[in-house]
Amino acid sequence: MIKNNFHTHTVYCDGKSTPEEFVSGAIKNGSKEIGFSGHSFTDIEDDDPFCMTKESTEEYKAEITRLKAEYKDKIKIYMGVEQDYYSTEKTDCYDYVIGSVHYVLKDGYYIPVDETKQLQIDCVNKYYNGDFYAFCEDYYELVGDLFNKTKCDIVGHFDIITKYNEGNCLFDTNNPRYVAAANKTLKKLMNRKLTFEINYGAVISKTRTSPYPEQRIIDILKENNEKIIYSSDCHKKEDLLFGITKTAYFNDFKK
Repeated sequence: MIKNNFHTHTVYCDGKSTPEEFVSGAIKNGSKEIGFSGHSFTDIEDDDPFCMTKESTEEYKAEITRLKAEYKDKIKIYMGVEQDYYSTEKTDCYDYVIGSVHYVLKDGYYIPVDETKQLQIDCVNKYYNGDFYAFCEDYYELVGDLFNKTKCDIVGHFDIITKYNEGNCLFDTNNPRYVAAANKTLKKLMNRKLTFEINYGAVISKTRTSPYPEQRIIDILKENNEKIIYSSDCHKKEDLLFGITKTAYFNDFKK
């Protein structure tokens, strides 16, 4: 069992724990490696509570660099970033990039994909006349373009649009339109030979009882021998290894 996590959010974005608290916990839990993945800065006004600012991005990079040196004899530390589709920040300085879609731009408004259930319902009603499948189709168009836009190494929470859809309460993931959109995107990304994460973030927040992506997608990934990494997507030190039963070695996806 390889108990490492590479999807970790700290106080420099919307996390609750400091990088050093995470490092100390990782060492205590027997991890050999840990990767940090602060939310990249975006110009989206509503993203302010979640992403790093330009200033905190520099502080984040300095702190992770410091920890790399201080703990080099105890644990391997990687400085990554979770690059949002709409972020224009440079990523050359990072050890790896998680590419994610958190918003869908529609009629000039950035619709949050994973903020609250009611907001998602209200936005779909307002901008899509209640057509959740059209919303999903637009979302998957963006996910399919993640590598082109972010040059990511890891595809973050592939179907996070289902965060509030437990039991298909908002839309049916077996609907032909949904399946076609998800499968088209999955095929496009698999051609890039990326790493896909099995992400437990929504299980931690108790909005889902199973991780992203849904089992049907995981089965396709495994059938095609795609590289998979288990991630907690944690925001506090207590959840660092939540759900992690195994993970890929970092060499599978590092630059």
